[in-house]
Amino acid sequence: MKITRLTVYQVDLPLEHPYWLSGGRLKFETLDATLVRVETDAGLIGWGEGTPWGHTYVPAHGPGIRAGVATMAPFVLGLDPRRVLDVERAMDMALPGHLYAKSPIDMACWDIAGQAACLPIADLMGGGSRTPRPIASSVGAKTADETRAVIDRYRQRGYIAHSVKIGGDVDRDIARIRDVEALRAPGDIILYDVNRGWTRQQALRVMSACEDLNVMFEQPCESLDGIAAIAPRHACPVSMDESLVTLQDACRIAREGIAEVFGIKLNRVGGLTKAARMRDVALAHGIDMFVMATGGSVLADTEALHLAATIPDAHCHAVWACQDMITAEIAGGRGPRNRDGHLHLPEAPGLGVHPDEDALGDPVAVYG
Repeated sequence: MKITRLTVYQVDLPLEHPYWLSGGRLKFETLDATLVRVETDAGLIGWGEGTPWGHTYVPAHGPGIRAGVATMAPFVLGLDPRRVLDVERAMDMALPGHLYAKSPIDMACWDIAGQAACLPIADLMGGGSRTPRPIASSVGAKTADETRAVIDRYRQRGYIAHSVKIGGDVDRDIARIRDVEALRAPGDIILYDVNRGWTRQQALRVMSACEDLNVMFEQPCESLDGIAAIAPRHACPVSMDESLVTLQDACRIAREGIAEVFGIKLNRVGGLTKAARMRDVALAHGIDMFVMATGGSVLADTEALHLAATIPDAHCHAVWACQDMITAEIAGGRGPRNRDGHLHLPEAPGLGVHPDEDALGDPVAVYG
């Protein structure tokens, strides 16, 4: 089997509500999605998606994905998509770095490999749990009253997991955390996501003030070095996502005990192939995980669910999905959807969901 053509689509995904990162630093209203259709000479077609969270969040942006695909396409045409390691190596040779641009091609190859084996991607990767995964809401940086309203809205949809954005003002952050904790329901999974919004001294002040609550913080400082420097000086569990980019990052975090949880962002780390190695590092070191799609449609959410299903139930906290935040529908209601705040693994071979091409418009590029 050989890859014969790559077709690239650009799709705007409007958010239902404007969204602010921690500290109100950045506002988002639409996500720029790139979908890649990979065709083979065997008639199998795979789909991949790359949707960064805007262009000011981390070093990734929609036009960069499309430029990366243009650079890598000549190197993957003619390869067997079922041999995902061969495709990975070809992309890495053609374009060092730029992991986010490789994610949609990697996803599409896993989709084809699963179809060829008549297995869902999770089972093809070694075995997928059928335990429904909680969806983590994303509560943008807001006032205490607005935070309560957003969490209540998600609770009405059945959500038990919530990622609450904080950062920027120490006293306000402490008050907001205590306010949310006072409303915590039994079984709630709450992660306080700083999005790199604190300096080291701000992080220590808030985390020390909240040690009695035993709450978890995500990415409290800008860099891995910053988080490592303050680790011995507080007792709060830490989740790492923006500074978890490469396998080397994962190994350092595990080896030095910098964090207790990995937040694996599939588009950020380069797709399923690379993310699976991070999963194994985490499991080998007793590190729990959140799995995240970064942003995107039901395709990106489904990919995240497949990886989450390969993680033992006790070690997978939740899946961060985006579909409840966007108003665009590109798959006609198919794929895993919110059922009482959880996602259920699709049983169909491969990814388990493909877009309606009529909803995508004309392609922006065709290779092959």
